[in-house]
Amino acid sequence: MSDSQDSFVKTEPSLNGTDPGDLAPARRYAQIIGWGMYVPERVVTNVDLEQIVETSDEWIRSRTGIGERRIVSSPKETTASLAIRASRAALQVADVPASMLDMVICATSSPEYQFPATACLVQDALGAHRAGAYDLSAACSGFVYGLAMARGMILAGDADYVLVMGSETLSRIVDWTDRSTCILFGDGAGAVLLAASEEPGGVLSCALGSDGSGSDLLILPGGGSAIPTTLETVASRQHFVKMDGKGVFRFATRVMAEATREVAAKAGLSLAEIDVVIPHQANSRIIQSSVMRQLKIPEEKVFMNLERYGNTSTASIPIALCEAIEAGKVTPGQNLVLVGFGAGLTWGATAIKWCAPVTKQPSPWWKAARRRAGYQIASARSVWRRAARRVYAATLGPADAPTLRGRLRASIDAGRAVWEERKPDSLKPSPDDDEG
Repeated sequence: MSDSQDSFVKTEPSLNGTDPGDLAPARRYAQIIGWGMYVPERVVTNVDLEQIVETSDEWIRSRTGIGERRIVSSPKETTASLAIRASRAALQVADVPASMLDMVICATSSPEYQFPATACLVQDALGAHRAGAYDLSAACSGFVYGLAMARGMILAGDADYVLVMGSETLSRIVDWTDRSTCILFGDGAGAVLLAASEEPGGVLSCALGSDGSGSDLLILPGGGSAIPTTLETVASRQHFVKMDGKGVFRFATRVMAEATREVAAKAGLSLAEIDVVIPHQANSRIIQSSVMRQLKIPEEKVFMNLERYGNTSTASIPIALCEAIEAGKVTPGQNLVLVGFGAGLTWGATAIKWCAPVTKQPSPWWKAARRRAGYQIASARSVWRRAARRVYAATLGPADAPTLRGRLRASIDAGRAVWEERKPDSLKPSPDDDEG
């Protein structure tokens, strides 16, 4: 990918006779250049669920199309840990170090904590020391929303590399006594790396929408400011997902079709020109009713993998994208539409002109070793910073305190600020300092 910030395009002279071509930056495009996914090893089949709730494999398959799902099995497997694995895979495909990242966006409905953001934990683990990071909450539409935010930053010139991920451990917020919800959801993560490019294509258009009047159709009631956590909310199971299945079904079949039409029109594409549709993997009947029947898009153009993973919320579209690429369904020059819906109610779609090569290139051993070393350095840096922060706070007083410890801290802070301002460029962090 070329650095479009250093290139310029020729434009028509202005009316006053000056030539703005020397100043006009080249048009930027947001290309997906890396992708990766990770799912837990533990597989929970429909037959396994028959031992937990009153259901059957035939009942689940006929109503949802789901046969099995992946579920975390260790306390060490969290939304952040899954996201880190998927993000590292995306950076490896792109052959871009984490130190080049400008922003990390994590779409999730099951964050590590209320705060800090799960994206910050991912940023730290990757060693993306130049990057901002934030979580995005738009439920199952979140990944598409994240792509829209990344595209906007890149087109505005505010970022060159943006990492977008969807990561979930929904098994920890699902009521395993409620057969209407526990049969649907699974855990997993998917990530893509978007880069600024002068090559036409990439994310062509986005269409986002919401309808808060349907907020009660799919909700996790407890734990927020409306219903703070108490013994009563825990006992009444208010901290698990609640869903009106019929209401969500009616909403989803309508907005999936509408969003696909809208985003295609914004990109200047007819429905016939769409080569691949990757929908949110919630329910096979929703996909069939909205994308296939209403839009009359052939089944062979619609990628589905929910039979093996269930509904992984924000992770479902990036996981499906990775598997579609692996299966040879996505090739350069094709027009893709990613479309989803979720709680909120929210919906979103994006049209993409795929440009990145999808053939796996052999990676030299030294690159893999350098990536591993980069992540080890990132881990060591994180440990050091935590320790230094504790020692600094324990040994020095407030900078404005009229004591020896206070004056010492004020002096150290001032000296450090001067050093950061005056230190030579050779000592400042370089994009090549860490390998992602």
